[in-house]
Amino acid sequence: MPADQPAWVLTRREMIGARIRDARLHANLSQIELGTRVGVDHKTIHRIEYGTSDPGLGLLLQLAHALGVPLHDLVK
Repeated sequence: MPADQPAWVLTRREMIGARIRDARLHANLSQIELGTRVGVDHKTIHRIEYGTSDPGLGLLLQLAHALGVPLHDLVK
């Protein structure tokens, strides 16, 4: 992850991660269960939820599908 990203990018990534975490908890899924559904390790889910990893569009689409929410609910 480039260290020269603007602060607003990091803030938005944290906000998206929080929305993913909220949707996961609302769906009563663990990080392990969600990771299994989308084909990634639970550690990757943790990093996404806490804004330390930058999920690509493909993974965001898979997460939205696995969580049963529209993509725009995660990235608004």
